[in-house]
Amino acid sequence: MRLPRSIHGRMLALSVATTLVALPVAGFAIGGVLDHFVTRNIDARLGDRLRLLRAVVRDDGTIDRVLLDRSDLATAIGADAVWRIDTPGGTVGAGMPPLATLRAPGPPVGPDRGPPRGRGRGRGPGFGAPFDLTLPDATRVHGLVLDLPEGRGRVAVAVPRREIEQPLRGAMLPLLLTLVIVALVLAVATLVQLRIGLRPVRVLRDRVAAVRAGAAADVPEDQPEELLPLAVELNALVRDNAAALATARGSAANLAHALKTPVATLAIELGDDPRGTQVARIDATIRHHLARARGGAVDRRAATALRPAVEGLVAVVAALHRDRGLTVRAEVAALSVAVDAADLDELAGNLIDNAARHARSAVRVTAVRDGGFAVLRVSDDGPGIAEVDRVRATDPGVRLDERGDGHGFGLAIVRDLAALYGGRLVLGEADGGGLVATVTLPVSRA
Repeated sequence: MRLPRSIHGRMLALSVATTLVALPVAGFAIGGVLDHFVTRNIDARLGDRLRLLRAVVRDDGTIDRVLLDRSDLATAIGADAVWRIDTPGGTVGAGMPPLATLRAPGPPVGPDRGPPRGRGRGRGPGFGAPFDLTLPDATRVHGLVLDLPEGRGRVAVAVPRREIEQPLRGAMLPLLLTLVIVALVLAVATLVQLRIGLRPVRVLRDRVAAVRAGAAADVPEDQPEELLPLAVELNALVRDNAAALATARGSAANLAHALKTPVATLAIELGDDPRGTQVARIDATIRHHLARARGGAVDRRAATALRPAVEGLVAVVAALHRDRGLTVRAEVAALSVAVDAADLDELAGNLIDNAARHARSAVRVTAVRDGGFAVLRVSDDGPGIAEVDRVRATDPGVRLDERGDGHGFGLAIVRDLAALYGGRLVLGEADGGGLVATVTLPVSRA
């Protein structure tokens, strides 16, 4: 049997399985106890009747007919009972076969509802051994048989088995209803227990989500004993990630600072050269990343028009791949996104350039609004990326295609920039093949 994937489901399945096993076992056990007590009660009554029948046999083994014919004896034995007395001096009975056909009786019982002390059959007056028998008319009976001392014969008395079964059937219906009520109570108790018991897990999940969203700095460590090690390890992971991020920001700041002066010098040397525009753009990008590395955050109040930014990037990429006959089309709705202009250029530029490098003949860029987000899609008709490799393709430095001059950082940069602004990057398969990269970015309120 395959277990559910969730802890809640596994614990619930285990509880249901345990209940389904325990309740029938309890029902059979209680039914056995009831059968035992009802049978003992019947045996006690039969023991009294057996003592009356024993009194009919004289010490010499003959039957006292006068005592036997007394009406009160017949009444005491009962109209529903069958009985028999077998002695060397004669046989008398009502509806029971010869007692010699009965198998050797088991441990004796008596009217005190328990076996007598000591061993042996018929030990003490009124004690008999139980037996079950089917009469010639197919009536099932339960009774007691007693071997008289000194070989004076046997006496036995029995009643229909239904006198035991009817009380049991009458008791089993309330018992079954009780077990059903117990099952319902256990089910409710299990659900309440699971909800209360797993609440710390849900709280921990929400806190981890708050840490990921930047709304909390760490995970509280006042957790139940089982979750405390997990909370400690999560906090250690958060601290390690923060340290790694600080190191990366410092390296980015150092790199941007090191490039700032040479680029500025190059811009001065170019003067009025048309290439100076691109150098100025590089200088602006470097300064932007230097400022962001120092601040360690993004400006969520920014408002950048999406259409002109994408159309400008499309024109540059189309010019770069003009010799390949590549077609780059853009269909962008008129809207603004809450993303810094330099970050938007880097994000969309990486996506469009990546699509152009792998496309066979065409790249298509679309952008529409979906609620509070702009959905930017860049698709190509290239070989695409297999589904099993799409998550790995966004890892820094991973190149699934070793052709070309890429370094494997484009999609990783897009993923990180989108996440910084509360969006996400999803890779999929384009219509007709190829790759479609979908980025969601928050729409500006400005």
